[in-house]
Amino acid sequence: MATPFSWNDLQYFLAVARTGQLSSAARSLRTSHVTVSRHIEQLEFSLKTKLFERNPRGYVLTAIGRRLVDTVERIEAEAERLQSDISDSGSQLRGVVRLSAPEGISNFFFVDKLNEFAETHPHIMVELLTIQQIMALSRKEADVAITLDPPKAGPYVSEKIIDYTLHIYATRDYIAKHPPITKREDLLAHFFIGYIQDLVFSPGLDYMRDVLPGLRPNFQSTSISAQLKATLGNRGLCVLPYFIAQQFPELEMILPDEIELKRGYWLTSHNDVASAPRVRSLMDFISTALRKNLDKFYKDFQ
Repeated sequence: MATPFSWNDLQYFLAVARTGQLSSAARSLRTSHVTVSRHIEQLEFSLKTKLFERNPRGYVLTAIGRRLVDTVERIEAEAERLQSDISDSGSQLRGVVRLSAPEGISNFFFVDKLNEFAETHPHIMVELLTIQQIMALSRKEADVAITLDPPKAGPYVSEKIIDYTLHIYATRDYIAKHPPITKREDLLAHFFIGYIQDLVFSPGLDYMRDVLPGLRPNFQSTSISAQLKATLGNRGLCVLPYFIAQQFPELEMILPDEIELKRGYWLTSHNDVASAPRVRSLMDFISTALRKNLDKFYKDFQ
C-alpha cells in the first residue's frame, strides 16, 4: 500500500523541477531549503521512486519526474482556475511565473512595467531571465518566452505581440567630430558597434548584412547594454531599437529616411501551463502593455 502524500508535497516538487535548485525553490516558496528537501524526500518515499538525480549543479528530473511534472502542472492549472473563479479579483492569484526575454526589451521596457503588474498581482512572483539564449519552454525552463522568432513546432501557444523598428545611431558629439554620412557607403569609413557575429542567437539580430553588405562591427558584444554604453561613449555607430534609443536624447539617427530595419517579438508558452491563470495573467499584461506603448516602438507611429 502506497504511503499517502499531500498537494503540499507536489507544490514543493514543482518548485524544484522548475528551478533545479533547492535554494531557488525555497526562495520562491518563502521557506527554507531544509523544508523543501524534506518534502521532496517524503514524496519520493511515498511514490517509491526517484524523481530527481542529484548532481553538483542541482536537481535534474528523472524520466518519471518529467512525467510527473506534466501531471502536476495540469492539477496546478485546475486549482488556479478554481481559485480565480471563486475570487473577486485576480489579485488573489499566487505562484511563480518565469519569463524569458531578450535583454533589450527586458531592461529598457519590462523592468519598469512589471511594477504595474506587481501592484495588481501582489502574490505572483515574476522571475525575469535575460540571458542571451532563450530558455527552453520544452524543458519547462521558462513558463513564458518573448522571442524574435516564433517556435518552429511543438505544443505551444504563440502570438506575435509587436513589431518594432531599428535604426543606426551615434551621439551628436561623435557625428560632429567625424566625416559626414550622406549615403550608405559612407558607413564603411566609420567605427561600428554590434553583436559578435558567430554568437548571434537569432537571425533577427544579424543586422549588418541588412544595413550594407560587407559591413563588419569593430567593437562586438553579446550585450545590447554594452553596445549602447559604447555608443553613448562616442565610440562609433550602432544599430539600436527605436524603443531603446529614443530614451537617450544625445543620440541622433543616421540616414533616417534611408535605413530602417523591422523586427517583431513573439509571446510563447507551453500548452501545459499557458492556461494557468497566473501565467495567463502575465501574458495578458504583456500584450496590453505593448499595445498601450506602440508609439515607443516605431519611428513614424501614426
